Amino acid sequence: MPIPHLAVVGGGQLARMMQQPAIALGLRIRLLAEGPDVSAAQVVPDTIVGDHTVLADLEAVTDGAPVVTFDHEHVPPEHLRALADAGHAPRPGPHALLFAQDKQQMRERLTALGVPCPRWAPIASADDVATFGFPLVLKTTRGGYDGKGVWVVREPAGAEPALAAGVPLIAEELVDFRRELSAQVARRPSGDVVAYPVVESRQAGGVCAEVVAPAPDLAPALADEAAALAVRVATELDVVGMLAVELFETADGRILVNELAMRPHNTGHWSIDGAVTSQFENHLRAVLDLPLGATAPRQPWSVMVNVLGGAVTDLEEQLPAVLAAVPDAKVHLYGKAVKPGRKVGHVTVTGDDLETVLTAARRAATLLTDG
Repeated sequence: MPIPHLAVVGGGQLARMMQQPAIALGLRIRLLAEGPDVSAAQVVPDTIVGDHTVLADLEAVTDGAPVVTFDHEHVPPEHLRALADAGHAPRPGPHALLFAQDKQQMRERLTALGVPCPRWAPIASADDVATFGFPLVLKTTRGGYDGKGVWVVREPAGAEPALAAGVPLIAEELVDFRRELSAQVARRPSGDVVAYPVVESRQAGGVCAEVVAPAPDLAPALADEAAALAVRVATELDVVGMLAVELFETADGRILVNELAMRPHNTGHWSIDGAVTSQFENHLRAVLDLPLGATAPRQPWSVMVNVLGGAVTDLEEQLPAVLAAVPDAKVHLYGKAVKPGRKVGHVTVTGDDLETVLTAARRAATLLTDG
């Protein structure tokens, strides 16, 4: 195989969706995948099967590759530092990725920067929970995603499963929010940054169900504030690549930072079909220090709806019916076996009327989920 331009660690759908712009730009990816047939391994020819927690496997995938980036945030920081010492450039670097890996570190750093966050505190005991006050949200400091490692607690007994898990926890106030927003930026090592339109993220069962771009009825001043906040966080933390800042828009018109993701993010999938440059292309451009692409929307509205595993078990067999019923839908399937509630794809519809676009996207996703 020719020498790759970059290595990508993790074989999920985010790495899979990096391959398409890589092809267009003539970039060669070498992939470290969990198995030979995981989502990204199906489309990246230069794939090594290995474990992201094993330094030797990381050294193998980065051999000859000047840059390494990630499908997830779980590579041990000490391994990233070892790769950097060997002359590779992890992007984002371990000094930045720490704040996406560890929620307590993130809260401490953002608080020190004066970034608006929910009230929070580290938790070690039931007494700490009681002192913080109810209701609250308990979160594992590491490893949680899509609602996993998160407990909404309204009385002392509700904290018991989290405390019994035996992992470091933080408490956060249960925010009275109007809706969830996401502000995404791409940043190069040189410091150049571009921002995407702020979007609304709608959740179901702790999982992103759909995204509307741009966020409907968002006051221009608040949209500007959210975008500027994401640019500031990316700059202050020295993030290279894509950064998603997940936000609460509170009932009284403020924004608070909920989570950070230093990679392409589910709330940016709309950009593949709805923006001049997708988040995946801009991630590759950013980590390779190439000029960043325009982020303007192609249409007034884009709606992305996730396809979760449901009654339809053969997505390939169902695809013709979806394409015939909703010809405007762009369908993205991830090559995953269907399991209940698992993200197996997404659909995006763009257009100039939000209700029409929303209805079409939901219909296409429902046909793929429930038939």
